[in-house]
Amino acid sequence: MPRAVLAGLAYVAVVFAVAFAVGALRVLVLAPRLGDTLAVLVEVPVILAVSWWSCGVIVRRFAVAPALGDRVVMGALAFIVLQAVEAVLALTAFGRTGADYLAAFATPAGLLGLAGQIAFALIPLVRRPG
Repeated sequence: MPRAVLAGLAYVAVVFAVAFAVGALRVLVLAPRLGDTLAVLVEVPVILAVSWWSCGVIVRRFAVAPALGDRVVMGALAFIVLQAVEAVLALTAFGRTGADYLAAFATPAGLLGLAGQIAFALIPLVRRPG
């Protein structure tokens, strides 16, 4: 189980770092041209591809057991940490209120992003070492 915890932390760190950079491009370049929803539709497959690749590497590197419990721990921990980091950034760095942060999930772009985050959390359940 400790391997799954370390793997979950590494997984979220790698994917969040890439997603932060891609998200900046989405906000600054794509969204003004395509709108928020289409910009997220472009971003999500890129992040999921990075998630798939990095999950395989991390599962191998940390020798995460194929047992369902270990994979659930890895994915669930990564999801929880991702949500916490995003909430803290929204409230502090981007000056959003808690209500604004939560309301964004009710938009089409927010729902697509959340679906992508849930898929990110589920990848460890099906991904084998790569």
